[in-house]
Amino acid sequence: MEVRRRNPKSTAPRGGKDVGSIGASARLQASDALPLPIRHTNLLFSALFAASLVYLMRRWREKIRSSSPLHVVGLAEIFAIFGLIASLIYLLSFFGIAFVQSIVSSSDDEEDFVLSKTAAPTPAPAPAPAPCALLGSPDAAPEKMPVEDEEIVASVVGGKIPSYVLESKLGDCRRAAGIRREALRRITGRGLEGLPLDGFDYGSILGQCCELPVGYVQLPVGIAGPLILDGREYYIPMATTEGCLVASTNRGCKAIGASGGAQSVVMKDGMSRAPAVRLPSARRAAELKAFMEEPANLDTLSVVFNRSSRFARLQGVQCALAGRNLYMRFTCSTGDAMGMNMVSKGVQNVLDYLETDFPDMDVISISGNFCSDKKPAAVNWIEGRGKSVVCEATIKEEVVKKVLKTTVPALVELNVIKNLAGSAVAGALGGFNAHASNIVSAIYIATGQDPAQNVESSQCITMMEAVNDGKDLHISVTMPSIEVGTVGGGTQLASQAACLDLLGVKGANVESPGSNARLLATIVAGGVLAGELSLLSALAAGQLVKSHMKYNRSSKDVTKAAS
Repeated sequence: MEVRRRNPKSTAPRGGKDVGSIGASARLQASDALPLPIRHTNLLFSALFAASLVYLMRRWREKIRSSSPLHVVGLAEIFAIFGLIASLIYLLSFFGIAFVQSIVSSSDDEEDFVLSKTAAPTPAPAPAPAPCALLGSPDAAPEKMPVEDEEIVASVVGGKIPSYVLESKLGDCRRAAGIRREALRRITGRGLEGLPLDGFDYGSILGQCCELPVGYVQLPVGIAGPLILDGREYYIPMATTEGCLVASTNRGCKAIGASGGAQSVVMKDGMSRAPAVRLPSARRAAELKAFMEEPANLDTLSVVFNRSSRFARLQGVQCALAGRNLYMRFTCSTGDAMGMNMVSKGVQNVLDYLETDFPDMDVISISGNFCSDKKPAAVNWIEGRGKSVVCEATIKEEVVKKVLKTTVPALVELNVIKNLAGSAVAGALGGFNAHASNIVSAIYIATGQDPAQNVESSQCITMMEAVNDGKDLHISVTMPSIEVGTVGGGTQLASQAACLDLLGVKGANVESPGSNARLLATIVAGGVLAGELSLLSALAAGQLVKSHMKYNRSSKDVTKAAS
């Protein structure tokens, strides 16, 4: 069924006004002859109708209970019947006129809409807006581009001007992105119509977030919560395109809140960087290892290391030997920053210092993968990296049944078979969970974290057991390597900063450096706790497929959208 709006009539009556331009709301109706304060009369008769109806219903109910004849009525009932009939007549007369008149008029002249089961004639398309030469449209007209920009685009396409110098040469980041985008369109022959260009501050990413920009990607952000964690409420922003994820996490938050909330503890807080160096022999490498791990040398190394930043504080060095190659894993606190650059600068200071006593040391790489950054590694699972957090909650039996639609024994059994035994069969490394990565990634993207660090940050073991004589459920998530920060990187972008502000952790904490980042890590763990609880409940109750069919499938007709 299609809807078509009929063109207005062009007949102009005396006085010069076009009747067709006056909407259906301006059509004369019988109710227009009523006095001005008619709304008061309408209210009076509406109240009379309701009061009379309620009074008669109560009186008739009393007569039925007392077996009194219904046809025997008193004076009050007579007045009530009269009031009911009078008000009903008035209301039908007043509101019925416009209703009946609208039906008659719509069938006569089809003033408002024409409904047809057959295909209606396709209206003439609206004229397209004028193309912008810098938006990457394949139909963009080069002659409409300023001559100066046209010359720059031609130079970029011809290879005379490197695309990466546009910002510095033009001094206008938005203009540079537009020119780069147009040059890309001409080189590849493909437009980027669906990729927005305007509406973004390209100056905010210059030199720190992204190079060679040609637009930005839009992602929806949902809110799960409130999550009651350590006695406070948090509304968790989650950037995702996976249907059901936010809804599932939200249900977990509801179950946690209904059971008194969750508690968390940060066990460790230290970022690591592990350079790889090579010595002439394994014996010589062992000598350097002994020097680095000697407790008496830690103070000296700390002084050298800490010169890199007022927040960097060396915590320790752990070494591993492979032949004559030595891997030194430095760990330090980094304040409210995630801290990769901070720890790297400190490591470089120590390497420069070591060259005095070990001139035969050859630095192979500032990072030797013993860190280990953005890769699954047992060292992070065992030793921790970033923030090591445990979050727990006790879910009441009635909440498990009412909110999660399952039972405590079913959840405990599922967690053992799936998260523990199943992951062991798969040879998982830190993957003893249902979908911790889902929540971590969504929160990371929303709050400006490095999404690639989801790899080690999602290492998690979920534990469930029956407590309080088997009635209630104790659930916990242990996450040894949550790598987050509230300053630097993408956290300073407007959208991501707004999400951090929503959580109350935006920027650096002046009074207690590092507390904002630690709080963010506990919120991430709390979100994972809620997500684990909800997904495992859906699996135990056999509701996973049904939920995803409801929230993770578009109801749009793809064939119509394509046409």
